[in-house]
Amino acid sequence: MNLKEAAQHYGSIVELELQRFKYSLRGRFSHADEQQILADYIAALLPADQPRTVVDIGAGNGVRWSNSYALLRAGWRALGVEADPRKYALLRRAYRGFPGARSSLARVGPENVEALLRDFAIEKDFGVLCLDIDGNDYWVLDAILSSFRPGLVVTEINENIPPPLRFAVKFDPDFRLRYHFYGYSIAALQDLCDKHDYGILRLEYNNAFLAPRALGRGHFRELEAAYREGYLERSDRKQRFASNLDMELLHSLSPEQGIQFLRDFYDGDAGNYFLAADQESFLDEVSPESCYAKTGP
Repeated sequence: MNLKEAAQHYGSIVELELQRFKYSLRGRFSHADEQQILADYIAALLPADQPRTVVDIGAGNGVRWSNSYALLRAGWRALGVEADPRKYALLRRAYRGFPGARSSLARVGPENVEALLRDFAIEKDFGVLCLDIDGNDYWVLDAILSSFRPGLVVTEINENIPPPLRFAVKFDPDFRLRYHFYGYSIAALQDLCDKHDYGILRLEYNNAFLAPRALGRGHFRELEAAYREGYLERSDRKQRFASNLDMELLHSLSPEQGIQFLRDFYDGDAGNYFLAADQESFLDEVSPESCYAKTGP
């Protein structure tokens, strides 16, 4: 490690500890109210015998904007997964002192996520899944829910794309985040929920909360209502998401016009995503044979 790298490394450690101190003082590690929302759903919906294990995929440094760190502090077992080596080094440091916390440096995809969770002896019905990898989220969540049954899921969506538009980035093992091009829309998430018998509890800006149908009865929101209440009609939305203003027009377009808008907006990524205005058309497009981006295998 040269002098510059050493300075960056120790500067990051200082920043991590400052974040931990600052967020501890304010009583919240999550970006918005996700931490409290999750705690409320755990109390209301999670059975007492459900394993208190949280899996955080895309855990970052483990502290900043974390939806899982408060659970570690409350005594939960945890697996934090991060693909960036620098963030992972900080994640390991953040997990020190928590005997039930483990971490993994891994780039997660649908082909390896089941084996990864099994290697760490994650229970089939573990308590909470946090998923935020800014790219292949649709495919990773589909793979997890095909083999596991987490009691609650917090997953980041592409909040720009309103229902009924279905959008999902095609699977690319080397995906790199681009401007407004990532993840999946809330309507595509609803389709995954339908496939795996889950439901949407609510949306908190760009984080959707899910639960199995059997656990969340009486708590689920209709797709349009969840999007409207959780993002579109929030009074501070345009300030909090100022970078989204160039996609604001989408909210005043018909589904057909919205499809054309997105095709034009994502012109440079033609062939790298699925897009449809209804569930049937979307699911007709999505298949194992067609799921790869043109830059992928």
